Amino acid sequence: MLRNLLLMTGLGCCMAASAQFHTITPHAARYRIERVTQGTVGKTKEITEEAASAESSADTASMRKQWIDSYLSVSYPLKEIFVTSPFGVRTDPFTKKRRKHNGLDLKADRCETYAMMHGIVVKVGQDKVSGKYVTVRHGDFSVSYCHLSEWRVKKGDCVRPGEVVGISGNTGRSTGPHLHLTVRMGRRHIDPGVLLQFIDETRQQALEKLSDYNR
Repeated sequence: MLRNLLLMTGLGCCMAASAQFHTITPHAARYRIERVTQGTVGKTKEITEEAASAESSADTASMRKQWIDSYLSVSYPLKEIFVTSPFGVRTDPFTKKRRKHNGLDLKADRCETYAMMHGIVVKVGQDKVSGKYVTVRHGDFSVSYCHLSEWRVKKGDCVRPGEVVGISGNTGRSTGPHLHLTVRMGRRHIDPGVLLQFIDETRQQALEKLSDYNR
């Protein structure tokens, strides 16, 4: 249910041209087939077949472009994904008490950190818990990248999937270098693993479709 909710969420950006991350709308090119007299039936068939072939090629090219766009509409936050601490209840590394971990930790040591979707930077700051962080809004939900060593964006920037928003680090309340991700919808914290799974599925589907067109 939560996954479906995220998939239905629109992506907000300061440019109206930004595509939604899950929407594919084919716009096939159309070719006019001329009407001919009864005495040129053979030519009619030839024209029709050529037009159909041209339209099919145009449709294929259009769909290929859309699957490429779909692949590029999302990005992993790091070049390599290795979860060191998942979302949910865990033993707090500082207090040793059981408490909810409201995000997800990924292995990273001064690595480029990427925007996962089209969005707008709504916060760039630093506090005792998150250290240096960047928050990017995507429609009704937002993603925060925490414990960064460097910022690479500023508030108000529009970012594309795969654009560097910062460099991972060990700032704030942290036991070692890593990237802490949080996803919020309103006041609710959502498992970032859902978003990572969506990114993986989107890219895998695009690759499979593109592979079909290359056969």
